[in-house]
Amino acid sequence: MDDFTRKYDLALEKDAELHQILSKVYQALEEKGYNPINQIVGYILSEDPTYITNHNGARTLIRKIDRDELLQVLVRRYLGQ
Repeated sequence: MDDFTRKYDLALEKDAELHQILSKVYQALEEKGYNPINQIVGYILSEDPTYITNHNGARTLIRKIDRDELLQVLVRRYLGQ
């Protein structure tokens, strides 16, 4: 057995989870013929789940994301931090 402490980066895991959820939601919106970017932005701004299709459980998935966390991740990635 190892006698050292392992470091665990919760932020990286959370970012990966957000990416996975957004990718699935994006794909579901695209499959239904919507403009995924417009629909996701509409949801983020309003928190109205009707911007997101029920197709493939996308609406349920998007509601698992905290909007504030999502916005923080998006701004960090946009600014390259």
